[in-house]
Amino acid sequence: MSPNSGFDAWNYGPDSGYTGTNDLTGFHVEAIDGGIGKIDEATHAVDGSYVVVDTGPWIFGSKVLLPAGVIQRVDTAGETVYVLRTREQIKSAPAYDPAGRDSVAYRDDLGGYYGGMPPM
Repeated sequence: MSPNSGFDAWNYGPDSGYTGTNDLTGFHVEAIDGGIGKIDEATHAVDGSYVVVDTGPWIFGSKVLLPAGVIQRVDTAGETVYVLRTREQIKSAPAYDPAGRDSVAYRDDLGGYYGGMPPM
């Protein structure tokens, strides 16, 4: 059994406070140990929700895709999204693949990566 067996990678958790009614584009993203960038794109599709974060200078101007399941909470007033992973865990995740991001293989790989680690 994985350390995070109840993990639902592609849906926002019930305690996240996110209902899908706000556009998260431009929100700051905070990992457990610091900021990682701003949301460039977000979706709230059932069983397919994620955010794409522009990491700016943190990872040399690249982007990362975070499944909605890693989002701890959304602060709409403060325009900040908090994720339950460290900066290093996010940096070590499978590379963002804009062309293949909707493929089953990529989603399985990314969901397995984040689901295979203990929640912080």
